[in-house]
Amino acid sequence: MKVIKNYLYNVGYQVLAIIVPLITSAYVSRVLRPEGVGANSFTNSIIQYFILFANMGIGYYGNRQIAYVRENKDQMSKTFWEIQIVKTIMTLYAFVAFEIFMIFYTRQPEYMWAQSLNLIAIAFDISWFYEGIEDFKVTVLKNSLVKVISMIAIFVFIKGPNDVTLYIVVLALSTLIGNLTLWPNIRRDLNKVSLKFLNPWQHFLPMAELFIPQIATQVYVQLNKTMLGVMVSEKASGYYQYSDNLVKLILALVTATGTVMLPHVANAVSHGDMHKVNQMLYKSFDFVSAVSYPMMFGLAGISLTLAPNYYGPGYFPVGPAMMIESIVILIIAWSNVLGVQYLLPTHHQKQFTISVTLGAIVNLILNIPLIRLWGLTGAMWSTVFSEISVTLYQMWSVRHMLNFKELFADSWKYFIAGLAMFIPVFWMNTHLRSSWLMMGVEVLVGIIIYVGLLFVLRAKILDEAKGLIRKRIKG
Repeated sequence: MKVIKNYLYNVGYQVLAIIVPLITSAYVSRVLRPEGVGANSFTNSIIQYFILFANMGIGYYGNRQIAYVRENKDQMSKTFWEIQIVKTIMTLYAFVAFEIFMIFYTRQPEYMWAQSLNLIAIAFDISWFYEGIEDFKVTVLKNSLVKVISMIAIFVFIKGPNDVTLYIVVLALSTLIGNLTLWPNIRRDLNKVSLKFLNPWQHFLPMAELFIPQIATQVYVQLNKTMLGVMVSEKASGYYQYSDNLVKLILALVTATGTVMLPHVANAVSHGDMHKVNQMLYKSFDFVSAVSYPMMFGLAGISLTLAPNYYGPGYFPVGPAMMIESIVILIIAWSNVLGVQYLLPTHHQKQFTISVTLGAIVNLILNIPLIRLWGLTGAMWSTVFSEISVTLYQMWSVRHMLNFKELFADSWKYFIAGLAMFIPVFWMNTHLRSSWLMMGVEVLVGIIIYVGLLFVLRAKILDEAKGLIRKRIKG
């Protein structure tokens, strides 16, 4: 039940972390207009490269290392401070690199310096520690409060198209304050450690191993926005960002399992229980498949009217872009299970690194011709193909470790139910009058069709759900 509780906590926060910008973006898209939205998206994509350098692979590495030693508080305390020292030093280096970059970069300097607050905020991010000890309640409750306050601040202070800099500052400060709220709990959770017993640089090379896949991942997460801003327009970069925001909201419900399961699996690996690891993997893969298929087909079914209804006039290109990008919901869900929940905690970093590096290479190779030919649409298809390459390589890597028949046992049922749901929902979305009420009806119809067909096809996920409900009632 602890894993389920942590999953719900993490889902709650991941959804809030994206839903707050979504709530505000319906307002911001109209106030800042496509030009202001695009400027924020483009400059943020640049600062993310420096944040990547400062992070140095610590998210995955710190989470996993804390999970390995969390039953020994002295060792856990030592590990935390060693990793945090490395992170602080890398952040200082990253900021110096940013200052050098700004000597030569003259485009929108005011926006770029405002974005640099995000780089400062990353130095104080210790969420990886609480993920490692599986205490998601602390990070969720404190960061949720900060997110709500930032949402209020946006509605109060952002009033017109000239407030782009202020908007960037509000978002960055909310991240910084959210990170700082986690530090008071450290005194309770860690023992005192003498500096002379710390050896931070022993972690540097293992971090570097995970830094490479993070670089690759960031390339095909941020490169599309950067290249669209350079090759097409900043507005196109903003359209990509807004499509990505809605898709990432859906993905948060699925990929939250990765953050929760990584320390859980890592702890099982540290005890040598590989049978338990594999069984957790099969259940997790089945769960994300059951959830991802309807989310993929459902979002694709309503995307053409969702984007213009939500963001307002001038954002129609977001709809077709979202319909294409919805494909990655299923693909990333699978790669999250295979990569984050299996390859990383079982010490197969090399295979994980190769998979995301392959994705970055595919993305870079396809971006240039596809963006030149089709602009925003080309960037979306490049994203889809790069994610497919990541997942296919990971499947090939685990072909001798996992039983594919058990892994995909019910996947065909989810596909049939999802496709059967998509057809009427898409027809309703494109032929009936567009409104929020009608969209709600379309979503309800989709849910009824999908769940109904799962009962008809006797999907085993329903038995799992019934079992959990019984346990919850008895508990």
